[in-house]
Amino acid sequence: MSQSATKLPPAEAGASADSAPSKKRVLVVDDFDDAREMYAEYLEFAGFQVETARNGQEAVEKAQEASPDIILMDLSLPVMDGWEATRLIKQDQRTRDIPVMALSGHVLAGSENHAKEAGADEFVAKPCLPQDLENKIRTMLKPSKAKDKR
Repeated sequence: MSQSATKLPPAEAGASADSAPSKKRVLVVDDFDDAREMYAEYLEFAGFQVETARNGQEAVEKAQEASPDIILMDLSLPVMDGWEATRLIKQDQRTRDIPVMALSGHVLAGSENHAKEAGADEFVAKPCLPQDLENKIRTMLKPSKAKDKR
């Protein structure tokens, strides 16, 4: 059972969640409560629907259940680290197309390459200003011509 708090913004007056397709879903994964809550609250304020997870195992489960539009994955996590969680998400047919933005405060030479080898689509060093993170998310969620050619 998940112990993390799911953060969903209140529905717009007169609009159900099904009738508001423009609200992108973000899964924020971080074991540090303050960071997870800060990013979640900021992204909700910016108009995203936010789900949270505290560890890699919970992230994999929530990615499978909720099918978010993007995942912000801290790499240093308990239970299952973000590296392994990203690998599992990218190996699963149900979740492999979900973009993963790896977040890490342990930025060493090669960290970005290792994150991308694990399947991350983007790498961001923490601390990262919420506005910068929002901009990167919006850029990653823009439809590309490659995705449109199915």
